[in-house]
Amino acid sequence: MVEFPKLPQQKLLQRLEHPQRKVRMVLDTDTYNEIDDQFAVIYALKSPESVTVEAFYAAPFFNDLSEGPKDGMEKSYNELLKIQAIMPEMTDIPIYRGSEGYLAEAGVPQESEAARNLVERAMASSEDDPLYVVAIGAITNVASALLMEPRIIEKIVVVWLGGHALHWHDTTEFNLAQDLHASRTVLNSGVPLILVPCAGVASHLATTLSEVEDYVRDKGPIGQYLYETYRDCSKDHFGYSRVIWDISTIAYLVDPSWIPSTLVHSPLLSEDFRWSVDRSRHFIRCAHYAHRDSVFRDLFRKLGE
Repeated sequence: MVEFPKLPQQKLLQRLEHPQRKVRMVLDTDTYNEIDDQFAVIYALKSPESVTVEAFYAAPFFNDLSEGPKDGMEKSYNELLKIQAIMPEMTDIPIYRGSEGYLAEAGVPQESEAARNLVERAMASSEDDPLYVVAIGAITNVASALLMEPRIIEKIVVVWLGGHALHWHDTTEFNLAQDLHASRTVLNSGVPLILVPCAGVASHLATTLSEVEDYVRDKGPIGQYLYETYRDCSKDHFGYSRVIWDISTIAYLVDPSWIPSTLVHSPLLSEDFRWSVDRSRHFIRCAHYAHRDSVFRDLFRKLGE
C-alpha cells in the first residue's frame, strides 16, 4: 500500500485556508460530458486577476455520450481543442490527455500524460506557492498522480467538485461514483482538499436559456459557443433551468465568500457510496452553500469584458 507523507496539522490547516492571492492552477475536466465544464474552462481563463491556468487535463467519463472512459477522455480532449481555437487566452496553454480507464484496484495508478505532467508540475512548485489542482470530473488523473509520486501532497491543493453534501442520503454523484478507488485515494491521502459537493451545494448554480440569451449570447465567439452549447442541451426550455455547477470551483478561488465552507474531518466513503464520519481523520474544507447570483454576475460581467 502506498504511504503518503503526512502534513503537519498547522501546515494542512494553512493550506485549507483561501490563499487570498492569485494562484497557479491546472484544470482537470471531462469537458465533453456536460455543458458546465465549458463554462468553467472559460470562467477560469476570464479570471486572470485570481488564477493563472498552466495546463488542462482531459478526464475520462462513461455515459450515453461516450463508448467508454477512453472515448470520453478523447472527446473531452477534443472539446478543449475546440475551445482553444476560439479563445485567444487559451492559445499557449498545453492540453494533456488523461487516463483511458479508471483505477482497476486501490493503490495502482492509471498511466497518462496528464498524471505525469501533474507530478512534474507539482514537484517543480515551491511549498510557498502550491499548485492548485482544480478537478471537475472523475478524480482519476489526480489520484494517479498522487499514487505515482506521493510527495506532491506537500506541493498541491486540490479543489474538487465531487459527491453530494455530507448530510445527503447518499453520495452517488457522477464525478465521485465513476471511480471509487480514485475518490477514496484522494479522500484518504491527506492531500489538502477543498471539496465542493454537488447536490445541496453547487446545485444552487442554475441558469436558464433566457438568461444565457440576455447575458452570454452576444459576447463574441465564446458567448455564441456557450449559448449554442446551452441551447442544445435540451429540446424544451419552457420552465427549464440547468445547473452549471462546475463553475463553483473557480468561483471559490475568485471569492470564497460566494462559496462558503467549513473545516470538517475527511469523510469515509463506503462501497455503496454513502458518507460516514470518523473524527480521528484529517481535516478537509467542505463547501456548504453557493451564492448563485454573485457567481453568475461575475461570470456574465467577465464574458462582456
